[in-house]
Amino acid sequence: MSDGRMIFERERQDMANIIKVIFQRKNTNVAGGNFSFKTTDENGKEYIIMTPTMMSEAYLGEVSPAQVLVVEPHTRRIIDGVGSLTREINMHEAVYDANPEIKAVLHAHAPNAMFWATTGLPMPNLTEATQKVGPVPVMDFEPNCSEELAALTSGYIKMNDLPLPHMLLLDSHGVLINAKGATGSEAIHKALQILDTAEWNAEIAYKQAVFQALGITDGFYSKGKKVGTLEELKNKVSIYNKAKIAAGGD
Repeated sequence: MSDGRMIFERERQDMANIIKVIFQRKNTNVAGGNFSFKTTDENGKEYIIMTPTMMSEAYLGEVSPAQVLVVEPHTRRIIDGVGSLTREINMHEAVYDANPEIKAVLHAHAPNAMFWATTGLPMPNLTEATQKVGPVPVMDFEPNCSEELAALTSGYIKMNDLPLPHMLLLDSHGVLINAKGATGSEAIHKALQILDTAEWNAEIAYKQAVFQALGITDGFYSKGKKVGTLEELKNKVSIYNKAKIAAGGD
């Protein structure tokens, strides 16, 4: 506390609002999810603003700013916040270490994206709003909260030098969205926007796949162009619109 105010009060209020929005939009469930973003104090020391464990099951998405955690990176020491630290901090830290430009990590159990995550197939990326995300691959299965999952995701990011923002599907577990920004708060809002628009894309991609299976269409279409086929999807080819993104918008 400083002058009667919580440390990083504005950032923690922002995170509490984001938690509520994600639950209201049904972009995660009571089985979990965890979100974080980086911030710095007046001396330039870095901290992680992170959701507490049990935010879903115990609190049903109604988390106060005081429950949002301020965590010291790598020591995992809670500087402030009344909640407990999720075991999935290991994946968040590994992702931040994989690319210093990443300012926000958002892991959620969005239902339509999880459909694709359980198939073992990359999700076709077809909408204009999600084009900047590029390919949406699915990772091999590793148990949630495990060091193996942390190593798998961070290793994939480093090995493929993934541009930001990007989105990964965690087999049978959910989505992982990583973003950059001038601040961690800006980055987490970008990640939230991707989570929301990717849910629409996930349903659209599923319906386009059904239309192909029924013989109504001959491929996946995005912005008026055929960008892939069902056979390519079966062979785990990442299908997305590779055309230059038009100027305007985010």
